[in-house]
Amino acid sequence: MSKTTYFTSEHEWIVVEKDIGIVGITDYAQKQLGDVVFVELPALGKKVIKGKDMAVVESVKAASEVYAPVSGEVLAVNQDLVNQPATVNEDATGKGWFVSLRLSNPKELVGLMDLKTYQNFVKGLS
Repeated sequence: MSKTTYFTSEHEWIVVEKDIGIVGITDYAQKQLGDVVFVELPALGKKVIKGKDMAVVESVKAASEVYAPVSGEVLAVNQDLVNQPATVNEDATGKGWFVSLRLSNPKELVGLMDLKTYQNFVKGLS
């Protein structure tokens, strides 16, 4: 089964394969934040709810919530971000991932944006 990437209007991305999703913030979001200096990640096993905060990212400009794009259980967190929060700036859609989730309701993916729709959404913001 192939992986599919979805985006939220709050600038999170999720790459889904079967019932597992890897979540992070978009390149657009990290550019808006500026230099990331701190990342707070959820505990393993935490149940997150779509649209509710699940992590915090702080930059030299501001602190911002990272919202769960879908509901699920936290299977893994990117501990590298704790010691190297700038990884979010360097590779937001790769090594800068935040959490891995087991989706509790894959139907919640309906309504999220694909890449082209998200790119058009971001163009409309500037």
